[in-house]
Amino acid sequence: MPRSVPGPTGRVVVVGAGLSGLAAALHLLGAGREVTLLERDTSVGGRVGVYTGPGYEIDSGATVLTMPELVSEALAAVGQDLESVSPPLRMRLLEPAYHARFADGTALSVHSDPDAMAAEVGRVFGSAEAVRYRRLRGWLERVFRAEFDTFIDANFDSPVDLASSPAALRNLTTLVRLGAFGRLGPRVARMVEDPRLQRIFTFQSLYAGTSPAKALGIYGAIAHMDTSMGVYFPDGGMRTVAESLAGAFTAAGGRLHLGTEVTRIEYAGGRARRVHTADAAYDADAVVLTADLGGAPGLLPPQRRRRRVRHSPSAVVAHGTVPVEVSAGWTDSGHHTIDFGDAWARTFTEITARDGRGRLMSDPSLLLTRPACSDPALRLTRDGQVHEPLSLLAPCPNLDSAPLDWARLGRPYLRELLAELERRGYTGIVEHFRVDLLDTPQTWADRGMSAGSPFAAAHTFAQTGPFRRGNLDTGAANVVLAGCGTTPGVGVPTALVSGKLAAQRITGEYPAGRPSH
Repeated sequence: MPRSVPGPTGRVVVVGAGLSGLAAALHLLGAGREVTLLERDTSVGGRVGVYTGPGYEIDSGATVLTMPELVSEALAAVGQDLESVSPPLRMRLLEPAYHARFADGTALSVHSDPDAMAAEVGRVFGSAEAVRYRRLRGWLERVFRAEFDTFIDANFDSPVDLASSPAALRNLTTLVRLGAFGRLGPRVARMVEDPRLQRIFTFQSLYAGTSPAKALGIYGAIAHMDTSMGVYFPDGGMRTVAESLAGAFTAAGGRLHLGTEVTRIEYAGGRARRVHTADAAYDADAVVLTADLGGAPGLLPPQRRRRRVRHSPSAVVAHGTVPVEVSAGWTDSGHHTIDFGDAWARTFTEITARDGRGRLMSDPSLLLTRPACSDPALRLTRDGQVHEPLSLLAPCPNLDSAPLDWARLGRPYLRELLAELERRGYTGIVEHFRVDLLDTPQTWADRGMSAGSPFAAAHTFAQTGPFRRGNLDTGAANVVLAGCGTTPGVGVPTALVSGKLAAQRITGEYPAGRPSH
């Protein structure tokens, strides 16, 4: 029986217009609350925002969208859908979802359709491995089904809640029987034999901030979302998701203020009373706080401002454009291409080491994102040539793990990465990739992200499920957390769920069978 915010909740201020803040605002508005949404940036989206380059825009954060029905659910809270909202959201199913390239020259297309993927696995790794793939896919699906409704898409207050109903107890028993509380990497290795194929279903542990060897099997749910449930891309880019959610919010009567940074929250009697910006103050019966608490600790009461957190690795991300006549020569490359280095286990050891012992990848595994492969309208003309947007992501240690001088190191490290890609067959990338924006752990930190990591708190055992910072762990009776630093965790689907769960804490309206008290 989840707790909810006591007392009046008619006026709600939501701090932060990322996906979790937008979802919370929509669910609250649909439940009849008066909602004001404050965002310090000049655009919405947060970690799924937008950068503006010379003559083009490019997604600044997440590029992988799974479970688009969660977007529809947030829109439906105010009577909108993907077509009615402005701008409309038109989702493309990416098929294949990924291209994977390995150090030995092997390439694999990752399909969401089971028959297509089994055929591809059989082509590359043999028919016996295709049979084993189907067994692994079934295991990942069973983990997801036992986990999502009860433990991800639900509020709970303590570990006892994990077995608080017959359904929860049944699902918990299923997860134990499936071995989901063991380690993900070894579990996957027992089902598919080829180490290259194992990587396809374990690299997602990076999102959770741990290595496959240490990640719990329950994080196979992320691999299931990623490889089985479909990867989507909205026309215009990922940023249109946030823009459409914001459009639905304002059309339904919500108040959105951009370029408005919250400077402090005024407390009295154990409750937030007023939210202050540089030039205004907003009375509040309840507050949803999505700001990274490491970057904005002063927004909480003093007793909840400091808490030791282990953070996920960070990333260096270069955004720019490349002539299409250059990228057309890159074989086995598409919208999302994961280019794996050979030293897989060592890479995770290097980027997840703690207390200043982290290192840059000695044999990098990289993600290249080319959204115009799916949406040609994103192409642009630059210096008389047709270009396409390109983003390159390289995982790296966070600032706690490796306090490097990124102002000095960023561009030289990028040159090293591009030279490595040139050696791997991305001919012309060194000369022709025009980089306009470079994010590093330092730029993430400058934007208020703890330890310079856009992936927030790592999903170690002590920071997972009921042990993760709860959305009511704020020190104030009417302040609720949302976002990737709280439950249920990191990722686009979980951010949307987090906003909905925060709204439920305020409205006290829970799904059937989970009443508030």
